[in-house]
This record gives sequence, structure tokens and C-alpha cells, in this order.
Amino acid sequence: MNRTFADHVIAFNENLSYTGNLPEGFDVLNPYLDNPETLTVMQKFYHKYYNDSSRRKFIIGINPSRHGAGVTGVPFTDTKRLESVCGIKMESAHTHEISSVFMYDMIEDYGGADLFYKDIYINSPFPLAIVKKTKNGWLNANYYDDKRLFEAVKDFMIESLKKHISLNLDTSEVFILGKKNADFISKLNNEAKLFDRMTVLEHPRYIQQYKLKEKQLYIDKYILALKK
Repeated sequence: MNRTFADHVIAFNENLSYTGNLPEGFDVLNPYLDNPETLTVMQKFYHKYYNDSSRRKFIIGINPSRHGAGVTGVPFTDTKRLESVCGIKMESAHTHEISSVFMYDMIEDYGGADLFYKDIYINSPFPLAIVKKTKNGWLNANYYDDKRLFEAVKDFMIESLKKHISLNLDTSEVFILGKKNADFISKLNNEAKLFDRMTVLEHPRYIQQYKLKEKQLYIDKYILALKK
């Protein structure tokens, strides 16, 4: 039996582990190991929207947040939108994540989740949550926040991106969320020759926090880029 796009993504997530070194003060969270329900809802999501073998465009985030994909296993999807838009309820956790708000408002304008996920696949070069120890406890961190951290995870990110591409992604153009993220993805791309062209879009968190009055302009920008 031919394996679907969903089967391949689920297998990728189920086998995710980071065993490399990290600089002191950083740690990696694996939502699929930390909460059994995360694995279940992730499987439901991909079987619902990716149960085919179609080629898709690729949006690259940074790395999952503790309140978005770090809980649901679905990029840019908190438990609120997972239930209200995707119809998949999570019993063991309840999260609100601001990037998810923008992403699902954009998805609605795109034509809805069915159409969007039929065309688009989203993931991150570092597909697990990274946290940093502070005096106030553990907080979200980005893979590029520390030069030593980036160097430690760089090879793992290249391998992860290659695995994503092998799912049947269009590599003629890739969509990068966040300008700083794009600078680092560009370094990876120069080394590994993964994508022909990179289109940079403002990160949903940045839009929600700093550009809320112009949110519709950014939604339109996303849709114009993705549908051309």
C-alpha cells in the first residue's frame, strides 16, 4: 500500500529525537515523548488534512513554542484553534498562542483549513521546542539566540530540512517566517543547496505584537505570496 503524505509526517514526528550537545542553560522538549495525547492529536490532524500524496509548498518557522506545536505537535496551532478550526479536541492541555491567532486568521482568508493544508506544509528547521534557563524559570528560546546553540544544532537542522523535503515538497520556492530566521536558513541553504528561491514573510508573532493595526495587510501579503 502506498504511504500518504500524512504517514510520512507522522513517522518523522514519531521518530524525532535530538541527542546532540547543547550549550549550558539550554534544553530541548519533545512534545511527543512528554504527553501521549500530543501524539494522538498530531496523528488525527495529519490524517485529516494530509491523507494524499500531493506536492505542497513549504513554510518554514523557527522552532516550536511551548504553547503551540510544543503542546499540540502541529505547527502554529494551539489547542484553541486545533479544536475550533480543525475539530480536534485535546483533553490534557489548554493553550493560547499568539502566532496561532494570526496563522488561522490568514488560513480563513486563504479559503479555510482544508484548502490551505492541501496546498501548504509548515514545519521548522529545528522541529522540537527549545527552552532557556533564566532566573524566572525556563522560557522559550530560538535556535539562533546563541551562536553556540546554532552551531550545535546546525547539522541536525539540515538533516531535518532534507527529511521534510523528501515528503514531496516543492523546493523551487520556500517561504521563511521572520527576517532573522531567513538569515540563518540562508546559511544552511548555501551549505546544503536545499531551495532555489527564498521568500521572506514577517513572523506571525511579530505581526500580532507590533503590527496589529496593519494585520490585514500582512494576511494579504501572505496569501499573495503563497497563491502566486
